[in-house]
Amino acid sequence: MLKAKSMGIKAYCVEQAEKGKLLDALLTQFNSGREKTLFCLAVNLLDVGDIRTVLDEGRLLAPELPVKEKARYVSNRLREIASERGIVLKLRKKAK
Repeated sequence: MLKAKSMGIKAYCVEQAEKGKLLDALLTQFNSGREKTLFCLAVNLLDVGDIRTVLDEGRLLAPELPVKEKARYVSNRLREIASERGIVLKLRKKAK
């Protein structure tokens, strides 16, 4: 809510729509069945520019590579960028 307030509702809505498209691209092009949570976290926590960069890099990979290898590359790049920004792409589970 703070981000929406600081950016303005209109700009925030535009950003969220863009992030939705980026998430859709990640899931359709680079999901081997194990990346959904990571991609959702990355899209929510990273800047649009960072996500676009990783998508562009992933699309430059050889088209004949298996989805599993592309997914591994994109996942690792998202984690690297997040780490550089001081962000951890991991769900926090409540202790029982």
